[in-house]
Amino acid sequence: MSKKTKIVILAAGRGTRMSGDLPKVLAQVKGTSMIRRLLESVEKSGIDENPVIIVGYKKELVMQELADKKEKYHFITQENQLGTGHAVGLAKDYLKGKAENIIVLYGDHPFVSAETIQKINNKHIESGKKITMATVKLPDFKDWRINFVNFSRIIRDADGKMVKDVQFKDATNEEIKVTEVNPCYFCFDAAWLWEKLDTLKDDNAQKEYYLTDLVKIATENNIETESIDIEAHEALGANTNAELLTLERFAV
Repeated sequence: MSKKTKIVILAAGRGTRMSGDLPKVLAQVKGTSMIRRLLESVEKSGIDENPVIIVGYKKELVMQELADKKEKYHFITQENQLGTGHAVGLAKDYLKGKAENIIVLYGDHPFVSAETIQKINNKHIESGKKITMATVKLPDFKDWRINFVNFSRIIRDADGKMVKDVQFKDATNEEIKVTEVNPCYFCFDAAWLWEKLDTLKDDNAQKEYYLTDLVKIATENNIETESIDIEAHEALGANTNAELLTLERFAV
């Protein structure tokens, strides 16, 4: 049965900068894995009872962690870590024609709330735009907000219209000073997403296919994007043990 919105969760990465040899999404925050925290919010949102989870590194451990509800999830394997755009593209064959909209979330961002997921979805449907995204406006990158310094920056023109999203590693010195960042919580028009994913290129410092490049593609084609502001703590993720400690500070 076709559903209006389907959710794709990216959970294929390895926690290379964390001590240990586990998939990153299995790192625990106050005794609960990051991906389980996220899935609790997804379930509470009521948007998609059967989200797609993109797994990769030691996928059997992620599937084992979620075994108690495995019938709720559809797992797709990303054999090679070629970026977020590549990961979402792997869900195309399974999801094409099954939903009008696709929400993309991340298994290592455990604090996004059910309410925020609902707001992104509702704003997207109301606006009729091709892309709706969450952004975080920070006063600075001091104290715990240093966790956001490597996030991509939202670049806007003088009228406040979004011009592009630029990855930290590809940003100019001026762009790095921008304090509006992108946690990469997106809702896409599904047909537009599947078409444009095929046009992504890996001409960047990481040689990866960035999902965020779809923002640039949209603006270059005069397609307006929609955005909502969210609380900074909801955008927190973890790539290092130090960042995990910050998550502990905000966990309930």
